[in-house]
Amino acid sequence: MKKEVDVSGAKNTSKEFRAYETMKEVLLYEKTEGQAVICNLCAHRCFIPPGRIGICHVRENHGGVLFTLVYDRVVSLDVDPIEKKPLFHFLPATRSFSIATVGCNFHCRFCQNWEISQMPRDRNGIILGRKISPEEIVRRALRARCKTIAYTYTEPTIFFELAYDCAKLGVEEGLKNIFVTNGYMTPEALRMIQPYLHAANVDLKGFDDKRYRRICGAKLQPVLDTIRLMKEFGIWTEVTTLIIPGHNDSDDELRQIALFLKDVGPEIPWHLSAFFPAYKMSDTMPTDRETLKRAWAIGKEAGLRYVYCGNLVDNVHEDTDCYQCGKRLVQRSGFSVERNQLDHGRCPFCQASIDGVWEKGAAEAARDVLVLPGEDGAQPRSRVN
Repeated sequence: MKKEVDVSGAKNTSKEFRAYETMKEVLLYEKTEGQAVICNLCAHRCFIPPGRIGICHVRENHGGVLFTLVYDRVVSLDVDPIEKKPLFHFLPATRSFSIATVGCNFHCRFCQNWEISQMPRDRNGIILGRKISPEEIVRRALRARCKTIAYTYTEPTIFFELAYDCAKLGVEEGLKNIFVTNGYMTPEALRMIQPYLHAANVDLKGFDDKRYRRICGAKLQPVLDTIRLMKEFGIWTEVTTLIIPGHNDSDDELRQIALFLKDVGPEIPWHLSAFFPAYKMSDTMPTDRETLKRAWAIGKEAGLRYVYCGNLVDNVHEDTDCYQCGKRLVQRSGFSVERNQLDHGRCPFCQASIDGVWEKGAAEAARDVLVLPGEDGAQPRSRVN
């Protein structure tokens, strides 16, 4: 395996390997000479000598075995509306049991959750979180009457082992699984989680590789590859772009993003989110409404069926309209669905199949249907897990 990143000079900021914690060996890594390892979970593919950590700061080489430091340490746990992920075309108006650990394989200067995502990096290896098992997470999700478990707030790839175990258990109990991700996972990781992953929202932070490297500490191409592979694997995928004034808000860059998504599939919903000053970009101006509306128009002109604006009070363009007849089908206010006129995933006015994963009627509430893109007369088909 080609070595893309060498972190051999990184200090072990966890100070010492904490044997009192669950010593969970990670998935998808390979051993090399001298007890060094290569982590194959994310596209950094970190080369980690013994006693060192990866770029995410939560994977440690202990005597030639790579361990996760966050398998049993959940720092955030909450019940959210699924629209908050944001996912607008996947089981709307349902609740999602949302979890995260500390750490991230990016270090975005504008991170909105930097207090937890950058905690090990910024606070000398501190790893906080409550001890909780995958079994307990699934039990709590069921008790909260959630339809899904969302691995969110920080990057799911860096707590992949916990997410994988929860996802498998969740599927056995009838739950669906969601990744809210920066998309920097390897094809091997995505292939492993694919049988248990039903939906994802991918942050596509721009379309300029140099800026991706400078602002996020990562490359653009692996993110694009992940979006394409999710489509190929049949994972329902929506994409979010945080519009940052002076960075990724030019007509040209927004058009490049829109055309890329159109090429992958015009049915992919594109969420345009307003930026607010945060972390190391606290001196950058927030996004105004006109910028979001301009980005929305660019997305529609490029041929995307569903483009949404978010993160502003009293937003425009947060409803779902039929791409064929233009009638309003799902009316939203913030994270709430006020009205849903979809009829088993179809427009009741023109019978067009509206792309997404929708709940059926009350008698079939435990199942969902995947409306695949195709001719307007095509029948919806049940999703195969």
